[in-house]
Amino acid sequence: MHGQIVKFHERLGFGVIHADNGERFRFSKSQVKNPNGKLVGYTVDFLVDTRSPRDIFLMQGTPWTAFGGVHG
Repeated sequence: MHGQIVKFHERLGFGVIHADNGERFRFSKSQVKNPNGKLVGYTVDFLVDTRSPRDIFLMQGTPWTAFGGVHG
């Protein structure tokens, strides 16, 4: 699913993604696979599991910078 991070509270470590289909999802910073400083405003790609987003990737730079540096 695709969306955009519209809110993030650094001290609490939680934010909100507004998905392209109009739904909103709350997420924790630990769910972001390639964090890069400020999160608000980034377009993201993510999976949804039981109404919770997971495997959130910031869609920035090239595919290599978004996905290449991820190690399991």
